Amino acid sequence: MSMATDELSRVFSALADPTRRDILSRLGEGPTTVGDLAGKYSMSRPAISQHLAVLDGAGLITRTVSAQWRECSVREGGLDDAAEWVAKQRAEWSQRLDFLEEHIRAKRKERS
Repeated sequence: MSMATDELSRVFSALADPTRRDILSRLGEGPTTVGDLAGKYSMSRPAISQHLAVLDGAGLITRTVSAQWRECSVREGGLDDAAEWVAKQRAEWSQRLDFLEEHIRAKRKERS
């Protein structure tokens, strides 16, 4: 099975991992260095770097280099496409459930 490579699939794939979601939450508090991030997890720095690469590849964070420091921050608008997709799905399912409710009410009236 091949991995989907569209933007939305990369975002949801990145968000599927709890460590990456936690990293995003921490970065939501403000930019931080890779070293500071790595110190908050019981995994190797290369493992954290791999998580950051996935988040960067999904367009959720930015990584900058300044001298010897590598800083990460949340990319503005990185979740916009995913949020839009979820909102669209929610609206469609809400409409379907409303239609189902109307259908059930009509059937109940027919029986009465």
